[in-house]
Amino acid sequence: METIQTLTKTFEFSEYISILELSYILASVLFILGLKKLSHPDTARSGNLWAAAGMGLAIVFTILFHKTKLEDGTYQGIHNIGWIVGALIIGTVVGWLAARKVKMTAMPQMVSIFNGMGGACAALISMMEFPRMQNELAGHQATTMLNGEALAILLGLMIGGVSFAGSMVAFGKLDERIGDVKSPVLRYINLSFLFILLGFVVFIMFKSPVAGENWMIYTLAGLALVYGVTFVLPIGGADMPVVISLLNSFTGVAAAMGGFLYSNQAMLTGGILVGSSGTILTMLMCKAMNRSLLNVIIGAFGGSSAAGPATGDKTVKEISLSDAAVLLSYSQKVLVVPGYGLAVAQAQHLCHELENLLASKGVELKYGIHPVAGRMPGHMNVLLAEADVAYEKLQEMEDANNEMNNTDVVIVVGANDVVNPAAEDDASSPIYGMPVIKVWEAKNTIIMKRSMAKGYAAIENNLFFMPKSRMLFGDAKATLQKLVSEIKNL
Repeated sequence: METIQTLTKTFEFSEYISILELSYILASVLFILGLKKLSHPDTARSGNLWAAAGMGLAIVFTILFHKTKLEDGTYQGIHNIGWIVGALIIGTVVGWLAARKVKMTAMPQMVSIFNGMGGACAALISMMEFPRMQNELAGHQATTMLNGEALAILLGLMIGGVSFAGSMVAFGKLDERIGDVKSPVLRYINLSFLFILLGFVVFIMFKSPVAGENWMIYTLAGLALVYGVTFVLPIGGADMPVVISLLNSFTGVAAAMGGFLYSNQAMLTGGILVGSSGTILTMLMCKAMNRSLLNVIIGAFGGSSAAGPATGDKTVKEISLSDAAVLLSYSQKVLVVPGYGLAVAQAQHLCHELENLLASKGVELKYGIHPVAGRMPGHMNVLLAEADVAYEKLQEMEDANNEMNNTDVVIVVGANDVVNPAAEDDASSPIYGMPVIKVWEAKNTIIMKRSMAKGYAAIENNLFFMPKSRMLFGDAKATLQKLVSEIKNL
């Protein structure tokens, strides 16, 4: 009889717990494999699907197999299945439509919104769990709330709130609805908010729990939201790729706090992967810009995205389409440096057509990719992959600079700050010391722009006035189309 009872308990354990835990392990494996596949454009699409399958698996198995053991020894499943399924359907439809309709130029804004939603979810979880935890501790007459569960709840709320509010401000900046606020006072305000937040978390944990007393958690939520706004406001537009990466890591850490709170392996693994990968990417981008993370956070450079004409008696030299076509056709080595303007013009497919056309004439064409070109990490890589540009054709900044002296022509398409020589020779420039692609070292430089407008960092680019630089004004897509036609007619 004891053997039968033991087997029965084992069966119950397996049915209600082990299946769920195994599904979480499998989901975690799918997350890791998906992240690994995202490291190369050829496998990125399947990697995204693998990670999504892992999340879907975790959700379905949680709904089916998550049970709570009651005092009488029975198990109770999840309630409100209809509401959960309805929310999943609505979220899936909205997310699908948004992802399908969003333009490539608005992709950073969409990433900011989605990232902010993740932070908001983590914060809401903490706001719901704090009253429950406090009531339980008060019922057991605990003297303080100094425990791991409270720490996970409070950190999840603080980090999630900062991530949500910061992501919304980042969206406004990227969409040019919010300007930069350049005030040294904000630095001190931010430091004050940070110390207040951390101090308030410590205060809550050492306070005696009182059932129904929830003002503390709402106050903490409000402080986190305000700090998220003031945290991102002073950061310059040119630093937005770093900010997006940093906020993404915040959301991952907040999600990991939820994993600790619920002892949920899938949630914990997903949060750790997002948090760690976002942090690593942030540090790599800071290294590529030759700046510290603190330097980025305090808003050390980058103005508004407002444009202005070149000043002074500087003159630029233009090049005609026919001359540009001849120059490219009789070159041996050509480098294209893409920027945000390429995304705005949606000219990536024409770049690939130009590449194939020149290849038929024996001209080698590659693409020089700056780590922070565009409005989010990897923006140019994604843009060119969409046009079926081979990954091997993409050169990192260091490799492009090493071959610059042997490059016949560089075509700058919509890039500005990442090819600005002020980063090398103007100690008074806000971007001084930031590594850039040294296009002025090539034998010829053709710069495609609509006008003489400044870049996202709102500083003048002396590249336009250099002896080997030639301007080819006009919309990038229309200009490239005409250029391709000229080359075909040669």
